[in-house]
Amino acid sequence: MENTCVCTSKQQSCLQEKDKSSKHPCFSLAAHKKYARMHLPVAPACNLSCNYCNRKFDCPHESRPGVSSEILSPRQAYERFLYVRERIPNLSVVGIAGPGDALADWKNTRPTLEMIREADPDVAFCLSTNGLLLPQYANELLALGVEHITVTVNAVDPAITAEIYRLINFDGQQYRGLEAAKLLLHKQLQGIGWLTRHGAVIKVNTVMITGINDQHIPEISKTMKTLGVTISNIVPLIPVQGSAFANWPQTSMPELLAMRERCQADLPQMRHCRQCRADAIGLLGEDKRLELIGGGKLVSAPAQEAI
Repeated sequence: MENTCVCTSKQQSCLQEKDKSSKHPCFSLAAHKKYARMHLPVAPACNLSCNYCNRKFDCPHESRPGVSSEILSPRQAYERFLYVRERIPNLSVVGIAGPGDALADWKNTRPTLEMIREADPDVAFCLSTNGLLLPQYANELLALGVEHITVTVNAVDPAITAEIYRLINFDGQQYRGLEAAKLLLHKQLQGIGWLTRHGAVIKVNTVMITGINDQHIPEISKTMKTLGVTISNIVPLIPVQGSAFANWPQTSMPELLAMRERCQADLPQMRHCRQCRADAIGLLGEDKRLELIGGGKLVSAPAQEAI
């Protein structure tokens, strides 16, 4: 079912958001079978240590966030964009989704976007982040034309947040426990609120983790609604070898669907997510990466950059 706008006093704003998102396969159900996107893996560094994440493992045929068979320089990413654009005429979105955090690796993310924008003034930009550095780079994102931003928010309660992240690196210091959780939440809420007030379209991703945040997710949706978030994407935990949650139970599909229904009253729900790789190319669910590029060779983030 197509997402329906539930706004009243902000109807004009909703219409503008729908127009911006009409060719974005992640933000529009109608677009996901018509328009292609490509993720450029230029950002291996990360400033969070998530208990469900391990970016050291890659199979060319698996699909999950944080996975990429190679790391590209900004120039290589630009050349790949030109190559793919010639071969996929319905390419509408260029996204940077890691395999680390796009803002933690801003020195690579920014020049990539700048070169592509100079070559193509019409392609839409999308970026995924944990939100820790959103307030720092919000102005630059909008100046570069990044109007669609996905922020992973797994809790709005510091005590729950602290169970999901082992530590964070911020401004040259490491933080753990409640101190880290409070800092992360403050930056996420501050950045999301500012960006929505200035016209950005925000999608919030939430990893549903049984026994930790699963009963807390409706509170996340309510909070995100007050900040002007456009759409929510609740995704199942994928237990990953080598992560702290490697032996945690994978979220069941009935539980996931029930939670989406429960949260629909507050925020439209993305129901067509494929939890894409950081180097995905093509339609959602029809990755053309291997066909166009080949398997590549896994290049891990340098140890000092990956927590």
